[in-house]
Amino acid sequence: MSREGSAKVAVIGARGYVGAELHALLTEHPAVDIVRVPERDPAAAAAAGLDACFLCLPNGAAAPYVDAFTRASRSTCLIDLSSDHRFAAGWIYGQPERNRAGLRGARRVANPGCYATAAQLAIEPFRGLIEGTAHAFGVSGYTGAGTAPSPRNDPAILRDNVLPYALVDHVHEREVTAHLGHPVRLLPHVAPFARGLTVTVSLTLREPRAEGELRSILRARYEGEPLVTVTGDPPLARAAVGCHGVTVGGLAVAEDGRSAVVVAALDNLLGGAATQALRNMNLALGRDENEGVPS
Repeated sequence: MSREGSAKVAVIGARGYVGAELHALLTEHPAVDIVRVPERDPAAAAAAGLDACFLCLPNGAAAPYVDAFTRASRSTCLIDLSSDHRFAAGWIYGQPERNRAGLRGARRVANPGCYATAAQLAIEPFRGLIEGTAHAFGVSGYTGAGTAPSPRNDPAILRDNVLPYALVDHVHEREVTAHLGHPVRLLPHVAPFARGLTVTVSLTLREPRAEGELRSILRARYEGEPLVTVTGDPPLARAAVGCHGVTVGGLAVAEDGRSAVVVAALDNLLGGAATQALRNMNLALGRDENEGVPS
């Protein structure tokens, strides 16, 4: 039954890992009515009178839906969780802590990648203090590889193992570099646990800084951000599972004062994907950003 004032929302691709998490969140959202649409008929989806539609599809599969909604000339907010539009003109990059104002009222939102979210939030507070390329060593659970069979989610390959992959030109590497405006190298790995993600970021500072000063900068940057937690110890991927935000911590500075390391962890299906998409929808539709996010 529709509720007065509720947004009509659909999820295309709800059978995938992220789509299932997003559907579960939307089911509990106090101001959302989930509309079922035929997933293989983009025109029918575009004609459903939706306020928002989430595209939880593999990379490269969003175009028919974007074209159909564009032809329908409706004001539906499309939120693409693939990488298809993270570099596209006319699409707002959906990282709320860094782009909140641009997301309000947006009708085309490109949801960030999970690695990109963690790396950006770890690096951004220090962006004006660092020189040269930042290096991020990342490890994620195998759900980050999706449901299609591959070596990155093959239990036999992952057993007692950490698998490096896409060690150059990873899409999240290009994404972080583009949206931070600073060069970043990402070294992604997948581990035999299901979900959770951690990145350890190495930074070179332009001039020596005290560790206490950098800790103050980090805490000041995220003061008042309810979904970013700053900790003294390095956050753990296991502890991030089931959490809707990002934890940044473990900041350390070498004796030279110029070599610094910071760690970020999140749930790759929630804080790195579904929860962030939900927040983007709220902002785009003029609602409270964290409405529907479990406390």
